[in-house]
Amino acid sequence: MDQPEMNRAVNNPVLVDHWQAIYRDKSEAQTSWFRAHLDESLRLIDELHLPAATPLIDVGGGRSTLADDLLARGFVDVTVLDIAESALAAMRERLGADAARLHWLVADITEAALPAARYGLWHDRAVFHFLVDEVARKRYVARAAASVRVGGHAIIATFAADGPERCSSLRVRRYDADALAAEFQPAFDCVAVAREEHRTPWGDTQPFTYVVLRRFDNPSP
Repeated sequence: MDQPEMNRAVNNPVLVDHWQAIYRDKSEAQTSWFRAHLDESLRLIDELHLPAATPLIDVGGGRSTLADDLLARGFVDVTVLDIAESALAAMRERLGADAARLHWLVADITEAALPAARYGLWHDRAVFHFLVDEVARKRYVARAAASVRVGGHAIIATFAADGPERCSSLRVRRYDADALAAEFQPAFDCVAVAREEHRTPWGDTQPFTYVVLRRFDNPSP
C-alpha cells in the first residue's frame, strides 16, 4: 500500500526548526516525554467507550505509539498532527503499511485549519503547556472548540503545578486540574481529572496533570 501524503500548514520557521532538530538529533530514549505506551491516555480513552468509527486527532503526536494502540483497539479514523515533519516521518516508517490507515497533518496547532465539528476526541499530551503566550492559548482553544463536535471529548495533559519549568530548552506553563480546565471554558466542561508520575528514560520523575473535557453546545471562546 502506498504511503499517505502529509498535509502541511506551518508558518513559524523558528519553531519548526527547533522541533525538527529535536526529532532529527535525539533518539526516543533521549527525549524526556518518551513512553513505550501512553498508558494514562489510553486508560482515559478506554473509559470513554468510544465507537470505533469515532474520528480522533492526536495533537503533537510526534513519534508516540498512541496511534499504533488506537489502531490496535479498532479505531478507523485517526489523525496525527505535529509541527515536526521529521517526527511524523519516523512514525510512518515504524508503522509501515499501517501508516496508510492514518491521516497525517504537519501543522502548528495554533494555526491549523481543521474541519469544523469533526472530531469526537481531541488528544494532547504535552503540547498545550508550551503555549506560554495567552494569545497562542486562545488560538489553540478556539481550534479545539471549533473542531470537536458537540458531545465530543478532549484529553489534555500538561506538566503539573509541581512539574518541570522547562522542556526541550523552552519555558512551559504548569497547571493543576482546575487551572487547566479553566483554560477551555466555556466551550468545554471538565468531566474527569488524573495525575501521572511520568518516569523519563533516564529515571527522573515528571508529574503530569490530565483533564478530560466534554464539548458543550455553545459559541466558541
